[in-house]
Amino acid sequence: MRLKLPLFLLIIATISCSSIKKTQEALNYGNYDEAINIAVKNLRSNKFKKGNQPYVLMLEEGFKKVVDRDLERISFLKKEGNKASLEEIYNIYTTLSNRQNVIRPLLPLKILNRGKDASFNFVNYSNEIISSKNNLTEYLYVKAKETLANSVHKYDFRAAFDDLNYLNELNPDYKDTNLLIEDAHFKGTDFVFVSMLNKSNKIIPIQLEKDLLDFNTYKLNDLWTVYHNRKQQKINYDYQLEIYLSQINISPERISERQVESEKEIKDGWEYVKDAKGNVKKDSTGKSITVDIYKSVRCKLKEVTQTKSTQVVGVVKYYNIKTNQLMQSFPLASEFIFENKYATIRGDKRALSSQQKSLASRKFIPFPSNEQMVYDSGENLKEKVKHIITSNKFRRN
Repeated sequence: MRLKLPLFLLIIATISCSSIKKTQEALNYGNYDEAINIAVKNLRSNKFKKGNQPYVLMLEEGFKKVVDRDLERISFLKKEGNKASLEEIYNIYTTLSNRQNVIRPLLPLKILNRGKDASFNFVNYSNEIISSKNNLTEYLYVKAKETLANSVHKYDFRAAFDDLNYLNELNPDYKDTNLLIEDAHFKGTDFVFVSMLNKSNKIIPIQLEKDLLDFNTYKLNDLWTVYHNRKQQKINYDYQLEIYLSQINISPERISERQVESEKEIKDGWEYVKDAKGNVKKDSTGKSITVDIYKSVRCKLKEVTQTKSTQVVGVVKYYNIKTNQLMQSFPLASEFIFENKYATIRGDKRALSSQQKSLASRKFIPFPSNEQMVYDSGENLKEKVKHIITSNKFRRN
């Protein structure tokens, strides 16, 4: 144990020296907040520890330098007079105040070799924060209103939407901000009209068409894209998504048969073991010895397979309604297979495997109608359509 303790202390000292070195490097490179955070973290554990004195000195130095730099930056931005800098000014004032709040719980911090406390010039920035926040709020409000009134681009409206939500965080319920947010969202949204065109010369079940066009079940609507299968008044649609069906192929009803014969040795009772004289043999306890009797059993199995399939082929088309142009098209194909297997037997079913017995317990099922086959392909078709849409957005920039 005596040998291990110096090693432990050496490790602690090495870590401490490494942390002090890292703090000094942050100061040297102008990463003052990083240096402050490291120093504060170490001083929280024990601010009176003599080994933590370097952190006190570096915290004092880093705080003074970062405050001078922040105030110089604010002075420059105010002289420049660019309203786009109002957010940066507000953020710097907020940072100045928050930084003081991080250090304040540690005060006072003693500098032992000077015999005095470390100096931190704390300032109440409340007025500056409120003033810069109000200036930023008004700037964001005016900017958003101008965008909503004059712009024609979706992405401008989306940027205004973000600005207004940020404004609402700064000053909740400021003027008519909530109404402007709704307006920005509406104007920034892409509205897509969804339709279906059936050119397959086969009738599609009404329910299938409803299901395919019910985009609520696709869960594709997002913040900036809304799908409608019925046109709504007062909405100028941006895009059209057309599900174009060119072929619906339905196979004939098919039945295939296969004959299988199974044979198995099964236990069929028991009998006593006798010696050459016909006497029953006994074991060491005097109990009569018996042996199982086996016999061979056979069973003929006729496996029957019913199959019928349907294939729906088409394309998903993207149109730009504003320009009346086809933007993209994506191939669409879906297949549904009806299959039923069952079996009839003749003979001793004990010769069958468990799988064969299960097959023999099943029966013939009437084939689904053509209409039902097409409808049953719907779920797979919906998944294919959904995959196309989620993989290929309407707006690419």
